[in-house]
Amino acid sequence: EKTKKDGSKCEDWRWGPCVPNSKDCGLGYREGTCKDESKKLKCKIPCNWKKKFGADCKYKFESWGGCSAQTGLKTRSGILKKALYNAQCEETVHVTKPCSSKIKAKSKGQ
Repeated sequence: EKTKKDGSKCEDWRWGPCVPNSKDCGLGYREGTCKDESKKLKCKIPCNWKKKFGADCKYKFESWGGCSAQTGLKTRSGILKKALYNAQCEETVHVTKPCSSKIKAKSKGQ
């Protein structure tokens, strides 16, 4: 039986979420268990990542929809691409953001 480079022969690791060392983002660790073994891996949650579905769920998003005059928000949905570290992820998610009140125009320097 092969031993992996970390010295473990265990194949069925279960990983918890990335837990930041302080506040709600930045460097941290995730704990893993396999039978009677356990270990920690370093991880990082980007500080601009405030999504409710977590940093371990990777989605393929469509383009932003139009602005809703009723809510002042635009929406888009994403379909699950990959769940890292056995994360429990929703198959489809919907996100919103405020509509931009500014109209972007390229300005040319003269």
